[in-house]
Amino acid sequence: MKKTVVITSALLLSLAAALWAQNMGHGGSQTVWIPKPVKLTGWAAPQKPVWHVADILAAHKGQKSWSQPIVNDAFLHGEYIQMAPGEKTPKRAHPDTREWWVVQDGQIRFTIDGQEPFIATKGFLVQVPYRVFYTMETVGDQPSLRFEVNVAGAHTMYPATDKPPVLDGYTFLKTTVASKGVYDQGNKPFIDFWKEIVPSGKGARFIADDRAVSNIIIGDPKKLPPAKETDKGHFHAECAEFWFILQGQMDYRLEGAGDIVANQGDIVYAPRGHWHRPRFGGETQATRLAMNGFQDIAHYFEPKD
Repeated sequence: MKKTVVITSALLLSLAAALWAQNMGHGGSQTVWIPKPVKLTGWAAPQKPVWHVADILAAHKGQKSWSQPIVNDAFLHGEYIQMAPGEKTPKRAHPDTREWWVVQDGQIRFTIDGQEPFIATKGFLVQVPYRVFYTMETVGDQPSLRFEVNVAGAHTMYPATDKPPVLDGYTFLKTTVASKGVYDQGNKPFIDFWKEIVPSGKGARFIADDRAVSNIIIGDPKKLPPAKETDKGHFHAECAEFWFILQGQMDYRLEGAGDIVANQGDIVYAPRGHWHRPRFGGETQATRLAMNGFQDIAHYFEPKD
């Protein structure tokens, strides 16, 4: 008698986490010398220590559709985008990069080649691999709001059956290209944060890619030991890191910016080489979506001895 194996979303997340741990480097900590800039790079526009979603919405009040760049560094590009009811993106794909979204408000119908169309609401994390065509459409009677991230400098391609847009400095050529990306390394089309992550209380890797990474980090502030005033946290030597607050409150100590309180929908950015100490804040469970350009990025802490 054959046994039927039912693979649940929770099991898929567990398998993804196990694969992540298996593929990442291990072997214990090392004490090393690492160069840290004497003069910090700081925040170059559009980056700033924290973007509060309330301020972003206030700045675009009265506009039905708009976009607000949030991150544009050497590794990643991210922006908040609002689409009016009934608005739809053209069918498109990216030649060599994975793109992902956090749905902040409204309803978006995602139609991704090879997947059943689905409607994503607040808390959905959605992604599409390279050379996989997709469209997004705001459904319902309210605008949709999403945070959209791709690798810096990513290009966009369109199906040969559609007319491409005018793009300054470029001529669109009709060509052929082989292969397309797949949902491997534990990647999956979407995660419903409120149904899959919150009840479990466990984090997971959302994006595993050779040019980008995104981790869901969840915790209870009531279970944390008291913060040490001397604790600087850590820094990264090769690239910046930023976080979308998915739930609750996060407290940050950022070198060059001081203490920051961020709430759901806010985005915090730590430039390369800046000490940063993220902590779960408030009184209830909190979650941040961490994003940077390396799957196993090095964290540099002050030695304990």
